[in-house]
Amino acid sequence: MALNNEQLERYSRHIILAEVGAKGQKKLLDSKVLIIGAGGLGSPAALYLAAAGVGTIGIADADAVDLSNLQRQVIHTTPDIGKAKAISAKETMNAINPDVKVNVHSLFVASDNIMDLIAGYDFIIDGTDNFPAKFLINDACVLSKKPFSHAGILRFKGQMMTYVPGAGPCYRCIFKEMPPPSAIPTCRQAGVIGAIGGIIGSMQAMEAIKFIIGKGKLLTGWLLTYDALEMDFRKIKLPTVKTCAVCGENPTILTPFDYEQAVCEV
Repeated sequence: MALNNEQLERYSRHIILAEVGAKGQKKLLDSKVLIIGAGGLGSPAALYLAAAGVGTIGIADADAVDLSNLQRQVIHTTPDIGKAKAISAKETMNAINPDVKVNVHSLFVASDNIMDLIAGYDFIIDGTDNFPAKFLINDACVLSKKPFSHAGILRFKGQMMTYVPGAGPCYRCIFKEMPPPSAIPTCRQAGVIGAIGGIIGSMQAMEAIKFIIGKGKLLTGWLLTYDALEMDFRKIKLPTVKTCAVCGENPTILTPFDYEQAVCEV
């Protein structure tokens, strides 16, 4: 497939990069990325992936836009209040780039639908804000052999890692079990600075882009942490855990399941 004149102009700053070029841009246009959560992390990730020309982007979110979202969920605007987040996100993404096909999944992601949901995508972005969803996404992606980017934000801090099948540890290798109830305050209780979502969510988009074009080093086997108040980035080497319940040598988790507890993390 040759790029047309409009695409050559739209993606010109990509195409002049030796690491991308026309070949890499075609890979982006042919790729499919699913973003679970159209909130503080999913919003910037969706905006940059749409602008980059990722050909098919799925948005999975069951919520509607609320006034308190707008401090950090930059894909939504004041007139979108009350609208389904997945639909609001689609409208903004297509306004930025009509090249992109946006699949709307206005649903609550759970164990009975996640395997079918992720099946048609090349890369998954975890933009959720609670531990049950993060463990569910990890387990489903490991079992389906799908690469994904994990991230979490709270207050002025963020963290992220990338899982690639067979290339490094998964989320459950590092965080083996759910934290006790009320051990971690929710974003509503503790607060979150809006820009932290933009920083971490944009880096999740970058991880997806690098995976698609096959260039650069991913955060596979590393946990990246960021403290905005101290302007401190740290990379922590993560071990591969042979006894991991889902990706280890003798896994005990063979199908996704739901946790009842829901708390916002990091």
